[in-house]
Formats: sequence, C-alpha cells, structure tokens
Amino acid sequence: MADELYAPYEEKMKKTVSVLREELSAIRAGRANPALLDKIAIDYYGTLTPINQLCNISVPEAKVILIQPWEAKLLKDIEKAIQKSDIGINPNNDGKIIRLVFPVLNEERRKELIKMSKKLAEESKVAVRAIRRDAVEHFKKLKKAGELTEDDLKDSEKDIQAITEKFVVDVDKVLADKEKEIMEI
Repeated sequence: MADELYAPYEEKMKKTVSVLREELSAIRAGRANPALLDKIAIDYYGTLTPINQLCNISVPEAKVILIQPWEAKLLKDIEKAIQKSDIGINPNNDGKIIRLVFPVLNEERRKELIKMSKKLAEESKVAVRAIRRDAVEHFKKLKKAGELTEDDLKDSEKDIQAITEKFVVDVDKVLADKEKEIMEI
C-alpha cells in the first residue's frame, strides 16, 4: 500500500530533477552543446518546427557546432532564428552550413553562470519540498478520514522525508556536474 501512496509524489520529484537537467543544459557553458538549439524553431511550411528536426547538427570540436540543413533554402531562416534566440552566439553562414563558434568564458562569466545554475537548483529544491508538503497534507487528510493510523502517518511522513532527501541529493549532484562543466573549460 505504501508504495502506491508515494508513487505520484516520487514521480513529481523525479520530473522536477529532470526539468532542472533540461534547464541547466540550456545554459551555455563555453562548450559546444547541441542541446542549446533544442528550443529554437523556424516556420517550416506553416508549422513551427525545431531546427534539430530540419538539419544535421554536429560538434566537430569542443567550441564549434555545425548546422547543415537538409534543404539549403532553410539556411537564412535558421540563421535568423539563432540570432533572435538568447544563446548569445552569432552564426557564421557560408552558404552550405552554419557554424557556431563559442568563445572562451572569462572568470566573471563563469561565476555568473554558476550563480544562475545555483538559483535554478535552489528553485528545484523548493519545488521538491513543496511536493513533500503536499504529500504530508494528503497523509494527514487520510488519517483524519480514518484511513491511516497515527503510526502509519508517522511512518509515511518519515518515508516521504527520505524520498525528499534522495531527490535533494540528486539536485545537488546535477548542480555539481554543471558547475564542473562550467569551470573546466
């Protein structure tokens, strides 16, 4: 019975960590990462389509992303979309491919990126704790309705706390990985 009680909350916590990973992958750390382009889309025959579905994206070196559209006429649209995006890289269009060259990060920018990463991680921890609070409130309602005993309530609170701590550790690990990525470049 206990596992069914915790499953929805555990799933929400897992999703929170997953969203953090996604958000952190969008932070440009000086290394060429194709995930930066995931949210950039262009109008392709009347449909807003992510550019990663319209071209071949490769990373031949640590500081370069090559974008080769399957249709040459898309080059200009892709170039404009990248310029409008907030990734802060100016695309180089040679008529066949678009080249994104990432500059080396200075110390100040690294600290700024780490600060942004920490803020996102803290928001994730707050979200995980809010999920724990919702779970505890749910268990208290079950006890009030007579579906849980006092001991069951205490056990469930202890269990949900353990689950929460596990996901807070996961958030810290994801943040540590991103900090390492930012600092090693």
